Amino acid sequence: MTTAAAITKPTVLFICQHNAGRSQLGAHLLDVVAPGEFVSTSAGLKPAAEINPVVAESLHELGVDTSAARPRLVTEDDLADADVVVVMKPGLALPGPVAGRLVEWEFPNPEEWDLDGVRGMRDAVAAQVRELAADLTAAR
Repeated sequence: MTTAAAITKPTVLFICQHNAGRSQLGAHLLDVVAPGEFVSTSAGLKPAAEINPVVAESLHELGVDTSAARPRLVTEDDLADADVVVVMKPGLALPGPVAGRLVEWEFPNPEEWDLDGVRGMRDAVAAQVRELAADLTAAR
């Protein structure tokens, strides 16, 4: 008999400053790399009004639909509920303690970047996401 705990997917929360670029890339790319394996979500410390259109375009190139993506504020509950919290820039002042595993990556803010620049970051984030997904899968 399968228990509910055995089928619960780990939650991975990606965080950046505005939840418009880096953290959106992380969450969407986790869904591409490991579809259905994790609950991927993202949030920011000072959310923008919308996802960065160039970031969205770079994801659309991979067939990712970002039409429902909305930047949102990270909460203490998010940090308490996530199994893994990935900060896309070290040293972010989070609104509370991280209950699960904390992972720190260092990616620059793509706010003013063109599509070629964002593609490079997208691919670098995808490589990190693949490593994280493999690590988390192996640990289960």
